Amino acid sequence: MKPTNSLERVLAVLEVFSEDRLEWMPEDLMRELGYSRPTLYRYLKILKDAGFLMSSRNSGVTLGPKVVEMDYLTRRSDALVLHGVPHLKELTAAYSCTAMVLRWYGNKILCVVSESSAKNPISSYPRGRPMPLGRGAIARSIMAFLPRPQLLPLVERNLADLRSVGLGDTAEDVLKSLKKVRKAGFSVAYGEVTPGAVGIAAPIFDDRRYPIASVCVTISGSLVTGALIDQIGAEVRRVALQISVDQTSTQPKTRS
Repeated sequence: MKPTNSLERVLAVLEVFSEDRLEWMPEDLMRELGYSRPTLYRYLKILKDAGFLMSSRNSGVTLGPKVVEMDYLTRRSDALVLHGVPHLKELTAAYSCTAMVLRWYGNKILCVVSESSAKNPISSYPRGRPMPLGRGAIARSIMAFLPRPQLLPLVERNLADLRSVGLGDTAEDVLKSLKKVRKAGFSVAYGEVTPGAVGIAAPIFDDRRYPIASVCVTISGSLVTGALIDQIGAEVRRVALQISVDQTSTQPKTRS
């Protein structure tokens, strides 16, 4: 959907930055966004003055220091981070694994905090790197608890990925698979996001019992059996439910 007002048009400049495109030349931005030169340069000045963008040596632009500052503030204020860390440490003390809390937004899932006790951590998605919604235990742990009117469009949008990991050939087949996840309370995936890793995830809910995030343990497939996966799954589900309660019932204190 094209931006319809000036604020949306300014924000659209930030949206074009990605892992695949970390730097943009003004001419490329004009072609990508369809802005005139005066309009683009006015928006670039606004974003540079605010610190969201900075100039590169070859006359391009990259993301600026304000993004780093806001990330620091998010770490200090995000209830999922503040309440999640002790539980993640608990999981990594019990198993040689990486434990994460990940937020869901739009068609992406984003790691907001992680802990690891594995000698060679095998997660491919550190804090800040978005992963797609169509594969992996994390995505299914969230999608399984969405109401059907919201879930069905997501399934249809990501059907190719969901089909490729064996959840079914049609949207209705995928919905049936997700019902099994909902019944179990946690989801398991084998090497779908990171080769060789088993992902075990359970949803975090807001005060309306709506899934907003996920707790996930990733562990080397060579270290687990079916029985151990079920054991970890029960622990992950317990931790996710506790974080759900913690982050909705209390306001965490700002860390000094």
